[in-house]
Amino acid sequence: MPPMSSILSFLAALVASSFIEYAVHRLMHAGVLLHARHAAHHRDGWGQGFWPELRDYLAPGLLLILPGWLLGAAVGTGWTLGCVVSASFMAYAHQLQHDNPLACRWMRIPVHYVHHRDQMWHHNFGLAFDWWDRLLGTYKVVTFGDEFPPEERGRGPLDIQWGRTVVERALERERAVRTRLRVLRSLSAVSNLPRR
Repeated sequence: MPPMSSILSFLAALVASSFIEYAVHRLMHAGVLLHARHAAHHRDGWGQGFWPELRDYLAPGLLLILPGWLLGAAVGTGWTLGCVVSASFMAYAHQLQHDNPLACRWMRIPVHYVHHRDQMWHHNFGLAFDWWDRLLGTYKVVTFGDEFPPEERGRGPLDIQWGRTVVERALERERAVRTRLRVLRSLSAVSNLPRR
């Protein structure tokens, strides 16, 4: 069995990282951190995929992981594991709420999904959990679920984009727009034909 200090530091890391996730998201909306990038994320409305999200959480998260090791190997191990598990769950929860919010069943409403859907700039900042929103007064209950057609209701919790990057999705979007334009042009050409 792992030492009690590893277990406690693991649990502390889960709580601390969930608060940092909430606080960083709130600072993005306040214009303090990565405001332009986050505004583009709201404008585009999709996630990067699980693996790119995880990379973006772990890279700056190294600053959060290192101090645990100053308290010894047992604390450092528990703290690191807690931070990595938390970052992994946040990346998953973020992508799930962009791709398949109905499968986000551990919250009453998928706060990040409605945060985007309703363009909330002052409410529902949590990604993986809603408890900081509830505790700090930014939780807002809104209707959820009626906007999904029946064919989307049977999707499972692993039905998300795992590895597509922003660039890949942008290229896919561009191809879709070009296809629509070609269809519109061909329809326009057909409608301009002389009638008999």
